[in-house]
Amino acid sequence: MSLPDSITVVSQPAESYLQPRQLVDYRDQREACLSWLLAFGKDPEKGEGYALGTVKARAARMDQFYRYIWEQEGGYTATLTTEYADAWIRDLATQDYSNVHKKNCQKGVQMLFKWWAHERGGSEWDPEITFSGSKSTNPRDYLTREERSKIRDASLKYGSIPSYSNVTPAERDRWKRYLAQRFEKPKAEVTPDDWDRANGWKIPSLVSVSLDAGLRPIEVERSTTDWVDIDNAVLRIPKQDSAKSHDSWIVGLRDQSATMLERWLEERPAYEQYEDSDAIWLTRQGNVYSSSTLRYLLHRLCDLANIDTENRSMSWYSIRHSVGTYLTRAEDLAAAQAQLRHKSPETTMKYDQTPVEDRQDALNRMG
Repeated sequence: MSLPDSITVVSQPAESYLQPRQLVDYRDQREACLSWLLAFGKDPEKGEGYALGTVKARAARMDQFYRYIWEQEGGYTATLTTEYADAWIRDLATQDYSNVHKKNCQKGVQMLFKWWAHERGGSEWDPEITFSGSKSTNPRDYLTREERSKIRDASLKYGSIPSYSNVTPAERDRWKRYLAQRFEKPKAEVTPDDWDRANGWKIPSLVSVSLDAGLRPIEVERSTTDWVDIDNAVLRIPKQDSAKSHDSWIVGLRDQSATMLERWLEERPAYEQYEDSDAIWLTRQGNVYSSSTLRYLLHRLCDLANIDTENRSMSWYSIRHSVGTYLTRAEDLAAAQAQLRHKSPETTMKYDQTPVEDRQDALNRMG
């Protein structure tokens, strides 16, 4: 589709920065993105696009983000990374702009990554920090201590089915129909191995490790079997895979999480999608997990655990922020900084707050 004249495809600052061939490449990418947002961006499944006014306003924010990337790279690139998105938002947070402006910039970049994920095979972006309508930069909603336990328990029930030997022939037939649909295979080809597969350790290990390590979505995506040290119950994240710094990290795991991970790594070779991949976890379709697939998983787990998500900004970062909140409370900022892999202690300080249940207990004691 041709773009309305009211939308600026290439800003004057961007045009001044780019060489002729870079300008052609950038214009092509911008036109593809903005056209898609107008036609499909709001709901790709239903073919519903964003309003012209929305795309027009946020196109300018996207252009600013591209120019930020070029400054960091020292030259033109059309490649988008969520690391740069988080870095730009952190940079904006320190500048003297209104929170409305910062929030609009964030929304524009989220729209850009939505196109990037749907059309270019990238990942959607789940911001680590968000901007309120007033003064402060806040972490996303976090899971309470009780909710963390519920999510861990829900992961053990997620997708599980009765044991093959503990169902009647009629019940077994119904479960075979279910498994045939779930694993996209003919019912006649469903075997007892598919029962074991349905009750596997992939989701419990992913959830339990994330609840300990506060894994960012990009870290789930990048994680490989080389990270795992079961004997010492740690993840060893090399500096080339570190999401927000150039340091390597050793991240502690609970013994229970290490056991779940060990069971999953023993089970993992049985699945065809892992034959040519060193990823620890892949989706059923053989893709790495993204922010959107992890958010979907968390919401399914919340449903299973009867955790109300209405009026809450729940994403995989909600798990990470719960680690920061309670580890800071139980230990200190240094412990939380190391576990969450923050290069700067100032980043960890946003978790230095009293959890809501502690405040409620204090109010109850006050009478």
